[in-house]
Amino acid sequence: MSSSKISAQNRQRAHNVRFWRVWRDRLFVFGFVMAIVVGILGLAALLFDVLIDGLPFLNLNFLSSYASRHPLESGILAPLAGTIWIVGLTALLTIPIGVGTAIYLEEFASKNRLNRLVELNIANLAGVPSVIYGLLGLAVFVQFLFNGSRNVTAGALTMTLLVLPIVVIASQEAIRAVPSSYRDAAFAMGANRWQVVKTVVLPQALPGMMSGIILALSRAIGESAPILIISSLVWVTFVPVSPDSKFTVLPLQIFNWISQPQHDFRGIAAAAIIVLLAVLLSMNGVAIWIRSKYQVRPEQ
Repeated sequence: MSSSKISAQNRQRAHNVRFWRVWRDRLFVFGFVMAIVVGILGLAALLFDVLIDGLPFLNLNFLSSYASRHPLESGILAPLAGTIWIVGLTALLTIPIGVGTAIYLEEFASKNRLNRLVELNIANLAGVPSVIYGLLGLAVFVQFLFNGSRNVTAGALTMTLLVLPIVVIASQEAIRAVPSSYRDAAFAMGANRWQVVKTVVLPQALPGMMSGIILALSRAIGESAPILIISSLVWVTFVPVSPDSKFTVLPLQIFNWISQPQHDFRGIAAAAIIVLLAVLLSMNGVAIWIRSKYQVRPEQ
């Protein structure tokens, strides 16, 4: 066989390979785009349905009233206040402990077997079902620490255990993303390790940390299984006034309203979902503002 025929066959084979690669890439891109479109359309349909059902019931009286057996007189004042208490205390406990743990493991702790075991356990804890944390919180916080009192502090401590691994892992990844040259430059200027962490590493890692913190708090605000075990209250006609008060939260109230036979309860449940989404979007907006502020800062 002549060399010209061999080269022609090689060119044809290369052309066929390129042809199938192009169509394979197009097929994968089409599949990915369709998956995104289906997800977005499903989310849009759910949001549209919630807005249609909930907007007629969303008014000032709904936000300032307590739950009632009559759907048109029901409100979300008590569960909304309980949700704010739980998220606020959870953030107050989770952020310093989670960020401090990540800083210690990444910047101060030696890379030995014990610390690697600690990091492995933290990663495993992030995948534990939330109901397990609820049972743990019932045994440790409610029964042992507070002598059977199902209060806001017990709920916040339980949610802290639930979301703390997420904050630690996200903060570790954000710290690892800071270039080592930044640390070397600070050390060359005579800074000690804590000064390097405080003035160089933390400002650079804060945007990534905020993403992990807001994801963790978003999970905390939407969890119902641990709070159902800790609180066991769905009809509350008072607002928590201290960390020792009993409470309920929006997910529990929404679940209870949806399980009622009257159709109007589904409408006020949809209105409560709108309020819960508004709280989540507000939290995300604050996180985006903080992240953008600290991302612009190093370039100035």
